[in-house]
Amino acid sequence: MSNSAWLVLRDGRTFSGRPLGAKGEASGEVIFNTAMQGYQEILTDPSYRGQIVAMTYPMIGNYGVNDEDVESRRPWVNGFIVKEASPIASNFRAGASLDEYLGRHGIVGIQDIDTRAIADVKRAYDAIDQALDVRQQARFRVFEEQMERRKLELITRARQANRPKQQQ
Repeated sequence: MSNSAWLVLRDGRTFSGRPLGAKGEASGEVIFNTAMQGYQEILTDPSYRGQIVAMTYPMIGNYGVNDEDVESRRPWVNGFIVKEASPIASNFRAGASLDEYLGRHGIVGIQDIDTRAIADVKRAYDAIDQALDVRQQARFRVFEEQMERRKLELITRARQANRPKQQQ
């Protein structure tokens, strides 16, 4: 089992951290949330479908998760990023820790990441596509895949922009 996880931004920036939740890869637009609590509601809110949420508050997960505080029947995020995930679920209603919950639902996460730096990048560049990978030594492969996706998007945009007017 790998203790390495990588966050790779479209522009090539990489952040290393530790795995959280499911092992594997996830991709999507990164958004950030500044809430100090309510992470379970964020995970299960359908408005976050397909996004990777970065929580800017330094510690997330200290009260665990339970079956009563969900917004829908399942989590909708593609990934979850935190500075530090609490290993202890301290609330008496908790049915699982954040790590266990994410793993059970197949949500790839990463911790030990400077989430406030990600928020600063997001503010500066608006939409950020990123990929998460928690398999050891996969950082450069994920970076190459991100660059290939970007190249294909640029080619598609260039072709669309150069079409004659009657085809548009």
